[in-house]
Amino acid sequence: MEPIRISANFDAGAIEVIDARDAANIRLAIRRDSHADFRQWFHFRLHGANGRPVVLRFENAGDCAYADGWRDYRVAASYDRQHWFRIADTTYDGRVLTCAHVPQADSIWYAYFEPYSHERHQDLVARGQAGGAALVDLGTSVEGRDLDLLRFGSDDANRRKIWIVARQHPGETMAEWFCEGLIERLLDTADPVARRVREIATVYIVPNINPDGAIRGNLRTNAAGANLNREWAAPSLARSPEVLHTLDAMRKAGCDLFLDIHGDETLPWVFADGCSMLPGFTPEQAVREQRFLAAFAAASPDFQTTHGYAPDRFTDEILTLASKQIGHAFGCLSLTLEMPFKDNADLPDPAVGWNGARSKRLGAAILLPILDNLQNFA
Repeated sequence: MEPIRISANFDAGAIEVIDARDAANIRLAIRRDSHADFRQWFHFRLHGANGRPVVLRFENAGDCAYADGWRDYRVAASYDRQHWFRIADTTYDGRVLTCAHVPQADSIWYAYFEPYSHERHQDLVARGQAGGAALVDLGTSVEGRDLDLLRFGSDDANRRKIWIVARQHPGETMAEWFCEGLIERLLDTADPVARRVREIATVYIVPNINPDGAIRGNLRTNAAGANLNREWAAPSLARSPEVLHTLDAMRKAGCDLFLDIHGDETLPWVFADGCSMLPGFTPEQAVREQRFLAAFAAASPDFQTTHGYAPDRFTDEILTLASKQIGHAFGCLSLTLEMPFKDNADLPDPAVGWNGARSKRLGAAILLPILDNLQNFA
């Protein structure tokens, strides 16, 4: 029989092979981020097991950053890197994550979640520019990669300013899938919601604020080992230029609504986390926040407001987080949006779980609460 070969030397590839001699007992370790101790993301190709029972054992799953996230989780897999499905026979015993199935092709790709490649990112921003958006160069990352911003609408000072940032945590690829859905709708000149938003507001979208971490296959950090969502109080050129350049642009343009797009490893729901715990949070901000959440729930049944983070989840570090710092500094509506790595427990899909396509649809749906906010709050 052909020997098993496992490779991860590609964009966002990440795995450590302990022993792959026996297809029925492939021993793996989930690799830590390139410059930090976080570990959870994996993405690799397995070759040589067509028609043979395969058992993948991730032996250090219990040591990962969000070990509880493995409960009820199912590994994502693809034969063509376009269509991803979930491996039903995925189990976690509190220490080892085990995945068993029979591949139906010479090679199969596995990942923690459906990947979003840097090549696809380049296509996305180029498509945005071709469709009429301004493609703005914010600066460069730690390793010199472009920080891309798409601006929809003029930068007239009298317009309301909406900012959307994704992939501070690069392994949360659903965030860029979300942005792709939002961008595609904004580019649709026949869509009345998109037309009206473009007419009355300026929308700034940073679809991948952490390109270094994304390409390196990191879960949460950039190439300097920084968790960007803990850098917003005092970003630096050496440690977090991605945040520094974005925040500089926000200060120049202004911000009336901020959305920070993420994925949550543990909770199987789509939800938002606001700024009600901040000192100085005003009744007006509370009204805007509650109306936005209600409008989003009406726009998409995938979004809900019952489950989410406790208001006291963050303490001393609270103003280092993007949505909290922006809500505090600008006094605006500012939210963190979370999507699941698993499935949406309210609307489960056993075949694919939560995936890129569902993230895209959610991104398109958020234009409705954005428009509602623009039309009802000066």
